[in-house]
Order: sequence, then C-alpha cells, then structure tokens
Amino acid sequence: MADLSVRIAGVEFPNPVIAASGTYGNGECYTELYPLSRLGGVSCKGMTIEPKMGNVPPRIAETPSGILNSVGLQNIGVHGFVEYYLPTLKEEGNVIIANVAGAVLDDYIAAAEVLDASDVDMIELNISCPNVKAGGATWGVTKEGAAAVTHAVRKATKKPLIVKLTPNVTDITEIARAVEAEGADSISLINTLLGMRIDINSRRPILHNNVGGLSGPAVFPVAVRMVWQCYKAVHIPIIGMGGISTWEDAVEMILAGASAVQIGTAIFKDPYSPLKVIDGLSEYMDKNGIRSVSELVGQVKPW
Repeated sequence: MADLSVRIAGVEFPNPVIAASGTYGNGECYTELYPLSRLGGVSCKGMTIEPKMGNVPPRIAETPSGILNSVGLQNIGVHGFVEYYLPTLKEEGNVIIANVAGAVLDDYIAAAEVLDASDVDMIELNISCPNVKAGGATWGVTKEGAAAVTHAVRKATKKPLIVKLTPNVTDITEIARAVEAEGADSISLINTLLGMRIDINSRRPILHNNVGGLSGPAVFPVAVRMVWQCYKAVHIPIIGMGGISTWEDAVEMILAGASAVQIGTAIFKDPYSPLKVIDGLSEYMDKNGIRSVSELVGQVKPW
C-alpha cells in the first residue's frame, strides 16, 4: 500500500493534502463532518496581530469557473487564535499551519513572536498584503519586499517558515529565490490572481472593494506553470495550490514539483473534496506501483 506521508521542513504530514487558508476557517465548521486528522494538515484562516473586521460587503462574487473575494482578512487576531482556536485544533491531532499577514514589518514580527511561543507547527507568511511604506503595494510583488519580510520573520521565530507567493508578478522565480535566500523553509503558491466583475445594470463593480482575488479551477493552469517554474529555481519544498478540485489535479500539481498541495475553493462546493483527493491519490499510487509521494514530485517530462 502506498505511503502518503510527506516531510516538509522537518514536519511530518500524514498525507500531502492540506486545507488552504481562508477556505477552511479554523476547522470549526468541519469537525462535525469528519475528523480533521484525516487531512494532511490545516492552514488556518489568515490572521493579523490585531483583530480585523474585514472589508465592507459585498466581498464575494461568482465567476464562470471560480470566485472573486475581497474578504479583507477578517479575523480575531493572533492572541485570540492562540487562546480560542489553537487548543481545539491541537486536540484534533493535525499539523497546524498559522497563516500570518501584516501591513508593515512590525506587524509580521509581532505576530511571529506570539506564534513562536505557541503550539503551531508551522508559520505561513501571506505576503500579498499592503506594504504601507511602499505606497500600498504588496510585499510579495518585488523581490526586495519579499526578502525583507522573510528576513524579519526568520529572525523572530524558530518555527518552520513557509512563504506564500502571489502570482501577480512578472517573474515568480525571482521572488522564490529571494525568500529562499532569506531563510524560508518552504514556499506555497499560488495565492489568488487579481480580478474584477461589473454589474452591467448598476455599472458598478460587484465587489465593494472594486477588485478581488480570483480562485478556483480558472487559475489551475497558471498555478501548475508557476509551481513547475519554481521547482526548477529553488531547493526548498513547494506546497502547490490554486484551483485544485480533484485527485487528478493534485497528481498534476505534484508532478509539476509540489511536495504537498492545498485545497481551497473546491471545499465551498464540496467539503469532502480533500478526502476524495486523498483517496484518489492513494488509489492512483497503488495502481501505478508508486510507493511514496516523493517518487512523483517534479517528475513531469517536458517536450
């Protein structure tokens, strides 16, 4: 029988399927459906050092093959997460990844310091948030910004550090190399692509924030391409995400270079989709005589 376990930055996952940040809450909505321990891990809802109310509605819009969101990181803050959610999550016996965001470096540092003293297993840096000192640009769109926040957080914590990359860049491999050089233990990609929908009757954007992040099947080919490019560019493990809906998608992402995958938008349609991916991946490996996930990682054969 195939061994689905994977090891990333010294952390052992029972299988390579992780619930993506922002789509699974902190697990509270799903424990009645199945034990969270059946997943490889949970990347918790993006959190900031202080609580945030998020953006003004409407902040979700459907698209032909996915959704746009501009939720705006609504969360109870890092201290609230550690006190209220983390103890229950740890009882589930799962790998817990804390997703952290901030507007300035001090926000990231403060959040990392709190989490460093907690029981989370890993920290995932969301560097798609506004860099106020750079006029509102996101940290992740330049190699200098990505390197700066990674360097600062690396000094603030000994926890294994994942850096989540934005696809809204010219060359994602430059960003990947920059965060690797500053101490990232892993990278995860892709975050959402920037998009927009307009109500033709009111002639206003559907989202109050005008634009939002596109996720779902529409972004999957972009995600596969970027994971493949980064696999050739860095030496640290990659966690692939972006439009994964089926076990076939997960296999494709792993072949492109991902050591593990995150499933997000698909969960809104089918909360059991991560379990179906796990089962399908296991059957595929058994059928093809593949003993471990590592045998598939990066094994695409380009023409």
